[in-house]
Amino acid sequence: MWACATPVDMRWSFDRLYSTVVNDLGKQPLSGDMFVFVARSRKRAKVLFWDGTGLCIFQKRLEKGRFFAPWRTPNAATLKMSMTELSLFLEGSELEGRLPLTPSAYA
Repeated sequence: MWACATPVDMRWSFDRLYSTVVNDLGKQPLSGDMFVFVARSRKRAKVLFWDGTGLCIFQKRLEKGRFFAPWRTPNAATLKMSMTELSLFLEGSELEGRLPLTPSAYA
């Protein structure tokens, strides 16, 4: 999962989000990765992903609280997230104090 480190307009649909993934994030939308976008207000978020047959958009609006702001991560154009972190993010949890849980591979 990759979170866009700049706020986006939640009116954007497939083509504009696809373009943002390619041009701003430098990633391939058809890779199978998920791409998270957050509105400036942090009340809404979208996830763009390829399911193997087409692009899908999942959108969520929080009734209380705000989503984590990926643009607050220093010097990051994108923020890599695990599936667990995405789940916590979509529930409105902050991603503060993130530590990798998987040890690095032996060379």
